[in-house]
Amino acid sequence: MATTAPVHPVDEVPPVRQLAAFGLQHVLAMYAGAVAVPLIVGGAMKLSPADLAYLITADLLVCGIATLIQCVGFWRFGVRLPIMQGCTFAAVSPMVLIGTTGGGLPAIYGSVIVAGLAIVLLAPVFGRLLRFFPPLVTGTVILIIGVSLLPVAGNWAAGGVGAKDFGEPKNLALAAFVLAVVLGVQRFAPAFLSRIAVLIGIAVGLAVAVPFGFTDFGGVGDADWVGISTPFHFGAPSFHASAIISMLVVALVTMTETTGDFIAVGEMTDRPIQPRALADGLRADGLSTVLGGVFNTFPYTALAQNVGLVGMTRVRSRWVVAAAGGILVLLGLLPKLGAVVAAIPAPVLGGAGLVMFGTVAASGLRTLAEVDFKGNHNLTVVAVSVAVGMLPVGVPTVYAKFPDWFQTVMNSGISAGCLTAIVLNLLFNHLPGKGSSADDEVASEPKTGAASA
Repeated sequence: MATTAPVHPVDEVPPVRQLAAFGLQHVLAMYAGAVAVPLIVGGAMKLSPADLAYLITADLLVCGIATLIQCVGFWRFGVRLPIMQGCTFAAVSPMVLIGTTGGGLPAIYGSVIVAGLAIVLLAPVFGRLLRFFPPLVTGTVILIIGVSLLPVAGNWAAGGVGAKDFGEPKNLALAAFVLAVVLGVQRFAPAFLSRIAVLIGIAVGLAVAVPFGFTDFGGVGDADWVGISTPFHFGAPSFHASAIISMLVVALVTMTETTGDFIAVGEMTDRPIQPRALADGLRADGLSTVLGGVFNTFPYTALAQNVGLVGMTRVRSRWVVAAAGGILVLLGLLPKLGAVVAAIPAPVLGGAGLVMFGTVAASGLRTLAEVDFKGNHNLTVVAVSVAVGMLPVGVPTVYAKFPDWFQTVMNSGISAGCLTAIVLNLLFNHLPGKGSSADDEVASEPKTGAASA
């Protein structure tokens, strides 16, 4: 009797009930980060509340479409891994500058469309660079991704940046309670419930937050029931050379960050990323970014916070994240539902974020455990890369006196650390050494973590 080949966990389709629960968990994990970019950019441009609401619903809609493209894929678009898509923070500063001094939203969208097309064209080139990401580099990058996200969770736990009660003990107590619930469910609940520990933690945290006055559902009543984002709502795009150049720099940064996220998810799901898959995933990023420029939103990239959720829950199916993309499309078309999700207090998300983002960092350490650190300079590569990656996280204004293009690259700890790791790996593990014996070189070669040329 013929036997069917086993289905890889990435391609498994869970039952509908599990798809909905796991998908909603991914949406809640990324929602605050997803709406932050339109809020920051729109706020800096002093847009009206109605225009801000429009930006948010447009963002959620394209987030969902971008996630579906990435997870389900078609032709040569989509990495077909459990990857959530969202607006990149690397583009915030350039977009604020373009929007306030260089032509408003039409100039932003013109530069975003060009950047998206550039990503599509450059994707095959980046695909060939995968050999420069051996375990030494990938482990370091994944570690930096996790650690650089922890301040985000810390800010949420304290009440959210700009909150009047930021740092109040009650906020941290609520975050600690949610963290305890997540850990308790993971440790003691049955297998299915342990996999939605974050969702349960957020739900329980919200139930506790309501009677204690943490929540404000005022925005729910003001939101429309139905909202449809139309192309070029804020006017036809305009194309300015300076805006396009700055957004092309952003494109290179986001491609570097996305490559790190793809590699991290590939490690967690036991489906290591290959050059063709990397190019397909980056091509999907470019297409989504073009759609962002057309449908009144911004550049798109893989969201690192959801990488942690994949590692923590061990739910590896890409169809789960595709279901999350479908939920985001609904939220983008039904603003009132989006307003309900937006009412979740920041400390509730902070408690869940601490364990998710810590999981990403721990995954990086697990990858680095495969690297040999004896008799070579690999420890130096990791040490300096992590230091450079953490510098803008710990001291956000450290590059404030540098040119804008330099700040765009180096203010992202992920891209700064990634570039440093690649360069140092080439320097110490590929260039000729300084008089070390041939025997030492041969002994250390198999486990240096360096890529073969």
